[in-house]
Order: sequence, then C-alpha cells, then structure tokens
Amino acid sequence: MIRKLQNRFIRIAVLVLTAAMVIVVGIVNTVNLISVRNELRETLRMLSESNIPSGSAGLPVPRESWSPRDSGDFINPGIRFDDRSRHSRILMSESAWFAVRFDSNGEIRNRNLTRMAETDESTAEILARQALESGRESGWIQDYCFLIRDEGNRGTEVVILNCETRMTAVRNLALISGIACAGGILISWLLVKLFSRKAVEPTIRNMEQQKQFITNASHELKTPLTVISTNMELLKMENPENPWIRSTQKQAGAMRHLVDELVYLSRMEEENPVLNMELLAPGPMLREAAEPFQAMAEFGGKEMAVETDETLRIMGDRPSLQRLISTMLDNAVKYTPEGGSILAEAVPEGKYAVIRVSNTVEKPMTKEQCAQLFHRFYRADESRNKEKQGGFGIGLAIAAAIAEKHGGSMDARMDGERLVISAKLLRERG
Repeated sequence: MIRKLQNRFIRIAVLVLTAAMVIVVGIVNTVNLISVRNELRETLRMLSESNIPSGSAGLPVPRESWSPRDSGDFINPGIRFDDRSRHSRILMSESAWFAVRFDSNGEIRNRNLTRMAETDESTAEILARQALESGRESGWIQDYCFLIRDEGNRGTEVVILNCETRMTAVRNLALISGIACAGGILISWLLVKLFSRKAVEPTIRNMEQQKQFITNASHELKTPLTVISTNMELLKMENPENPWIRSTQKQAGAMRHLVDELVYLSRMEEENPVLNMELLAPGPMLREAAEPFQAMAEFGGKEMAVETDETLRIMGDRPSLQRLISTMLDNAVKYTPEGGSILAEAVPEGKYAVIRVSNTVEKPMTKEQCAQLFHRFYRADESRNKEKQGGFGIGLAIAAAIAEKHGGSMDARMDGERLVISAKLLRERG
C-alpha cells in the first residue's frame, strides 16, 4: 500500500510537470515561429514594394541614385528608402531574394537575381512558376516565402525570399528546447522519486499509526473476549438451555473472528508481508475451493458452474490465495438470490491469470457501489447486512490486499444483471 501510494504520487507529480513543460515549450516555439514568419512576410512585402537593386555596401540604392539601367521595370517610384526604419533596412540588406516578372501570357519578361547570386536562372524560374501555380497571393515553398503582385498590363511579379537561415534557426530552437524539455522531465522524475518518500511521509505515518492501533486494540480485545467465552462455557454447563448464554457465546465468537480478520488485513497491508511464494495452478485451486460452495449453492436453490484453464500457472502464497478464492466464492453464494446462477472461472488474459466469479443479483449496482465493495465494512444496500447473510463486509478488502501483494489487482463491475468480481494475478509463462 505504501509503495503504491508513493508510486501514484510520483506519477501524478511527473505528469503535471511534464504537461507544464511541454505547454511552455510548445508556446515558446509556436510564438517564435509565428513571429519569424510574420517578420519574413513583412520583409518580403517591403522588398516587393521597393524591389531595389543593392549597392556596393549591400544596402538598397537610395532613390536619387536609381537609374533605368539598375532597376529597369522593377522600380516603384512611390516608395522612398528613407521611409524605412533602421530595423527594416537591416532586414532588407541581409535578405537573400530574387524577383521574376511574367507577362500576360505567362512568359518570363525579366529577372532580378542581384541579391541571390547563388540561385541560377532555371531554379528561380522553377520556384516562381510553382508560386504562380499555387493559386495564392502569398505562401511558402519549402523554406522560400513568396509574394505575387498583379500589376495589370505590366504583368505579374513574383518576389521570393530565401528563409532557410531563419527557419533553420527556428528548427534548431525547437530541437534544443525539446531536448531541454526531455532532460528536464528526466531530472524532475529523478528528484520527485528521490524526495517522494518525504512528501507522502505524513500519510504513511498516519497509515502506520492506524495499523499499529488495530494491532494493539486486537491484542487488548482478545483477553476480555477469552474471559467472556470461558465464563459462558462455565455458565452453559450449569444452564445448558439458557438462550442468553448461547447468544452471548455467538456474539463473542463473532467478535473474536472480526479481531482476527482485522489483524490479518493489517499484516497483509504491510509493505513487506511474509509470503511463501511457489509455483501454483489456479485452475485446480479454484475447483478444489468451489466444491463445498457448490453444495451450499445447490442447497439454497442456486446453480454453480466452474470453468478453468488447467495450463495456467502463477507464483503465489498458497494459503493467502486460497483465502482470496474462498472469499470470492462465499460472497457470490451469499448474495445470489434463489434461482440465480454462479459462474467461477480461471482464464488467461494477456500477462495475467484472471480468477473471475460472476453471479446474478437482486438489484443491479452502480459503478460507484462496485468500486466500494473492496472498502472495509462496506455494504451496498440493506440486503448486504450481517443479520441476513453474516460477515462484517471486510472479506473483499482482505482479498484485494492479497491480490495487490501478488502484483495484481481486483475489480468489480456489472454485466447486465450479473455482478462480476475479478482478481488479476501475474501469470508465469512456461
């Protein structure tokens, strides 16, 4: 139980930290990508509006220095270089771009490759035609951003900006932040695992105190119960037909049984209970345990069938697993109405060997009620009371503790009008 609680705390803490880190990294990279793409599109827009050849220093040539020889058909006299901010000038001076103009028939009229000398004319033509064929005014072709300007009779101008450097930086940031996120998650897991014991220590201390109280109280109760039982035996010798003596003996015996059950449950919930593990066959164990319960079921007007896979093998403690199986069968026989049926199975399910007992019930249970069946002293309805059926509502809690100590689990669910209780135990493969 303690290890299960600690592992649950680790899982929750790591999941929360992982979600937070992934969200933060995702937001940072998304904002960076959007910012870079917007900046590149704005740079492309400015280049398209000016479309100025570069000077010797790599900056666009000032307007007063333009000449038909330098700019040809690409000059837009409505744009002044002095209107650009310093940041815009830097972006434009550092950008690698080219422009291609098509006439109304789709033939290339001229090209401007002055700012992208490493791109040959054929590559420029291919990229420009791909941009035209996309049917969009702007967009992306791999790491190239394009903008198409329809200039009426003058044709169509396609300006393409090489964004490889900036997009590589974006991808590098995403890779680095992803690696940092994975490393952070690993470090967080190690730290949480290291300090988790301290975090759940108050809960563990309360659980240990509760177990100690149960053990101490049980020992303190045994002495007066022994005295009561002994005195009742002496009184019964003198008054053998006295109903009050018989009633007191019955209640004292029930109290002693409850004390023993609580002590067993407390020991089973210890972190390392003493279990004698051996290779067992749950099929034959189920058939052997079911024999007396089949007679009880038949006497009560109920049908009981057993189906097993004889090849199943598990590692377990025989006495505790026999107790688990008997508890499941006893629960089914007690709460199956007259005329109902019981089916006990031992079947394989993946890596588990499943011991399953299903029975018809008078009143279907909700999902919440099914989950609470394994709580101490729980009774789903008025029909599940000790006056009618006997017991204290602690048997399934003990069975669940046994299954957990064998690396398995128990669950309950409704299947139509039948209550199905299953115990999953780790399977040994031969």
